Amino acid sequence: QVQLVESGGGLVQPGGSLRLSCVASGFTFITFSTYAMNWYRQAPGKERELVARITTTGGSTNYADSVKGRFTISRDNAKKTVYLQMNSLKPEDTAVYYCNAVPGSGFWGPSYWGQGTQVTVSS
Repeated sequence: QVQLVESGGGLVQPGGSLRLSCVASGFTFITFSTYAMNWYRQAPGKERELVARITTTGGSTNYADSVKGRFTISRDNAKKTVYLQMNSLKPEDTAVYYCNAVPGSGFWGPSYWGQGTQVTVSS
């Protein structure tokens, strides 16, 4: 059974940093490497929004304008893990952050979601 498990959330002061991790279990590392990985977030009362995405090999990344220059997505296919390094955090970054796996270009299969990890930016 495939599971995505996020970790690394917590309470941080404005201007601080956090590193989120998402580990995929139930995947072989070969299967994991056929999935593009996304980080989404959802703040209270708001729709879920795409924050960052990374292609299967990690060769291409994209970011929401609101986090560009502050967040960095990366992946380690051997460890079946995707990361989100978040720097210069702002109160408006407060949300539940979700990991999402979708088949990469040329591949097919189901998509998967993690259970989410809470990030709170407050003084």
